[in-house]
Amino acid sequence: MNIYISGSLAYDRIMDFPGSFADYILPDKIHVLNVCFNVTSLIEKFGGTAGNVAYSLGLLGERPVIIATIGKDYAPYFTWLKQNGLATKWIEIVPEEFTAGAYITTDKSDNQITGFNPGAMKKATRFDLSAADPGDSIMLIAPGNLEDMMGYASLCREKGISFICDPGQSLTLWTGEQLRDWIRDSMLLITNDYELDVVMKMTGLSRSRLLGLTGMIITTLGDKGSRISTDGRDIAVPAAKVSEILDPTGAGDAYRAGLLRGLSLKHNIEKSAKMGSVAAAYAVEKYGTQEHHFTAEEFERRLHENFGE
Repeated sequence: MNIYISGSLAYDRIMDFPGSFADYILPDKIHVLNVCFNVTSLIEKFGGTAGNVAYSLGLLGERPVIIATIGKDYAPYFTWLKQNGLATKWIEIVPEEFTAGAYITTDKSDNQITGFNPGAMKKATRFDLSAADPGDSIMLIAPGNLEDMMGYASLCREKGISFICDPGQSLTLWTGEQLRDWIRDSMLLITNDYELDVVMKMTGLSRSRLLGLTGMIITTLGDKGSRISTDGRDIAVPAAKVSEILDPTGAGDAYRAGLLRGLSLKHNIEKSAKMGSVAAAYAVEKYGTQEHHFTAEEFERRLHENFGE
């Protein structure tokens, strides 16, 4: 099956501040805030929704089409993708912009201050879906350029291609009417539990009424696993066991990769979600969204240990 991933590519730049932000932010001076936090370290990681999902899909033996933009500082990311067997030829380089970047400073109490530069992500992509086989293709529309998110959903509807709506961090950019129209006729809507509440509030639709727009809803629930909602029933899928939780940040994208791998193998939605749980378990055991690794044999063994599959 052809898997298309529309989303973002980004550099995550993570910094540590050895003190507490609260000691330097004065409530009575908040209106004239001017403060500098001297950090003790800087780590750069590869990130972005399209990059994260594609990375885990690569570990699972898939070679997805990455539909995204990247800036003039693309070289390290392209080298990384190629090292992991992932093609870069469909990624559009925007020479006048830097790649999207998150600048995350964490203090000793795990409070975070983040600055985000969309950079190249401000530009829409121009990928041609005309050659896609509707009967053997699926697209994940993940958070990224809003024009892309809307446009690829319309193209998938027009061409009869199954597509998954994954609004995530983009939710603040939509109106309720736009969100309802975007979800319409999708194969499924995937969110975490908080995001689902936001979607329902924005659209004015209950979970059962949302199911009138999409085939099913998958809600990820952290260490409680995930829930598959279809018309008339819910299926609970447990989380896979983990050795230790180091960083839950990339778990959602890894889950989506496992889910897509299962769907590409024509597994039912429950088994596909179980594969998502196992992929997510690998991700939380490493610091960073593209730091985990496994072989096909290791993945199959862990799937069997957790679910008997």
